[in-house]
Amino acid sequence: MKIFNYFLQYIFIKIFFFIFRLIGYKKASNLGRLVGEKIGPLFKSEEIIKKNISLILPDLKNENLKPIIKNMWGNYGRILSEYVFLKDFRYGSLDKYINILGSEYLDEVKKKNIPVVFISGHFSNFELMAMQIEKHGINLGAIYRPLNNFFLNNTMERIRKENICKIQIKKGISGTRDILKLIKRNVSIALMIDQRVTEGIQSELFGQKAYTTTIPAQLVKKFNCPVINIYIERVNSHNFQIVINKPIYFKKDETLENITQQLNYYLEKMILKNPDQWILTHNRWKL
Repeated sequence: MKIFNYFLQYIFIKIFFFIFRLIGYKKASNLGRLVGEKIGPLFKSEEIIKKNISLILPDLKNENLKPIIKNMWGNYGRILSEYVFLKDFRYGSLDKYINILGSEYLDEVKKKNIPVVFISGHFSNFELMAMQIEKHGINLGAIYRPLNNFFLNNTMERIRKENICKIQIKKGISGTRDILKLIKRNVSIALMIDQRVTEGIQSELFGQKAYTTTIPAQLVKKFNCPVINIYIERVNSHNFQIVINKPIYFKKDETLENITQQLNYYLEKMILKNPDQWILTHNRWKL
């Protein structure tokens, strides 16, 4: 039954991909927003979303929850529509919709020829961040979590490798081995630190304990890598602004726990900029 459902989801997505491509970027993005707002709530528990918002914005009144939730689902839908245009964002005319601040820090990385750990979260269209880093000439490997739907995962892996980042690293033990090999070859690593990982440690996020990856901290400790946090936001529906921040050089005696906690503080600041552009559906604080 699960395989049948996965196949139906795959066909459903492929049909939408065809329609999106047919009508062009802006109309597809607007259609995607409507699809996300109408269909998204059918697949995820609203209670988890409301709980996450209450932890992020504890003083928010109930009547202000609905706009955030609606905008989040709309952003989800826009991301779906934009997958068919990733090639145009990288190689074609849609590059004009992306504004980058802090590109001088990427120049610094290239000049020093050192591996860097790029961290971020699932904001706006998060796929565009690794794309722009690699496009700038940085040798980069991006960590990703394969989709449960193996029909759809094959499509997404191909799209990512062709248009986002050539080196895709599967989350897990084998992926960790790949990361170590890549770092030794001066290849930088990009990963999201906002998802729950049981193999991580409990670190505070908005005052509550949350399982958090220690991969960035481990790389800092082992290879003395600088960390760069990067943020993307959607501006006026169809435009994006990517902010690349100054490299962070941690002291050698910093503990794994302290580094992880400090990175969570950076994550908090990014989330608060546009809470409705963060994917709020994950059960992030589950212990």
